[in-house]
Amino acid sequence: MRNNIFIAIIINVFITLTEVIIGFFIGSLALISDAVHNFFDVGTLGLTWWGEKIKKKSPNKQKTYGYKRAEIIIALFNSLVLLAVVIFIFIEAMGRLFNPAEITGYSMIIMAFIALVGNGIATYLLEKDSHKNLNLKSAWLHSLQDALFSLGVVAGAIIIRYTGWFILDPILSIFLSLYIFKEVYNIIRQTVNILMESIPEDVDFQEVKNTLINFGEVKNANDMHIWQTDSNSRFLSVHLEIENLDNEKRNELLCSIQKKLDEEFKINHSTIQMISASEQEKLKFNCNHCN
Repeated sequence: MRNNIFIAIIINVFITLTEVIIGFFIGSLALISDAVHNFFDVGTLGLTWWGEKIKKKSPNKQKTYGYKRAEIIIALFNSLVLLAVVIFIFIEAMGRLFNPAEITGYSMIIMAFIALVGNGIATYLLEKDSHKNLNLKSAWLHSLQDALFSLGVVAGAIIIRYTGWFILDPILSIFLSLYIFKEVYNIIRQTVNILMESIPEDVDFQEVKNTLINFGEVKNANDMHIWQTDSNSRFLSVHLEIENLDNEKRNELLCSIQKKLDEEFKINHSTIQMISASEQEKLKFNCNHCN
C-alpha cells in the first residue's frame, strides 16, 4: 500500500521537474504554474504516506485510541486543498467561456500527454487501495483530478486543432471540476461526520437498538452511542436493562450481543453495561443521559 503511494510521489516529482525545465525553456508561465500545483500534490501524497504510517502506532496513556484519527484529519486537509484547486479552476473556466483563449503550442500538448501518462499510472496504483480508507481515497482523488485535466487538455487540444472550437477547453474544465467537486464533497462530509462522532452512514440507529431488544433477555436499551474513529474502527456503548440472570448467563448474553454487532453492523468494539430491573430499584440507579 505505502509502496504504491511512494511510487506515485516519485511520478509527481518527475512531472514537476519536467514542467519546470520545459516551462523555463519555452517561457511558459502556465507550465510553471502547473508545476507548482504538482509540487503541492507531492506534499499531499507525502502526508497520505505519513498518515498510513503513523496510524499504526500503538495507543498510549494520552492517546487511548492511538493515532487512527490521523487518517481522517489528513483526508480532510487533502480534500480541502483539492476543493480550493477545483474552485479556482471552475472560476477560471467560467471566465474563459466568454473570452476563450487559444490553446498554446505543441510543447504544451506534449507536456500534458506526459502528465497524463504519469498521473494515469499513479491513479491506477492508488485506486487499488482507495476503497480501504478516506485518507487513501483523498490521495487517489488528487491523482485522478490531475489525470482527468491532463486528458482534457490533450483531447481538447486535438479537437480544437481541427475544429477551432476554443470554447471547448473551458467547457471540459467545468464538467471535470463539477465531477471532482462531487467526489471531494463526499469525502469532506464523511470526514466531518467522523470527527463529530456521528453514526456511520450505513448504520441505522433504530435497527441496532431493535436488534439488541430482540434478545430475549433484554428488556430495554438506552444511552446508546455509535461512532467511529477511522474508516475501519466502529464503537458502541449502551446501557441494557435485562432480566435477572446469573453471571454465567450474563457473560453468554454479552458474547452473543458483541458477535451480533460485529457480524451485522461491523461494530468491532462495544462497551455494554447490563443491569436488571431489581438491581436498578435496589441501587436507585438513574440514567441521566438516556436516549
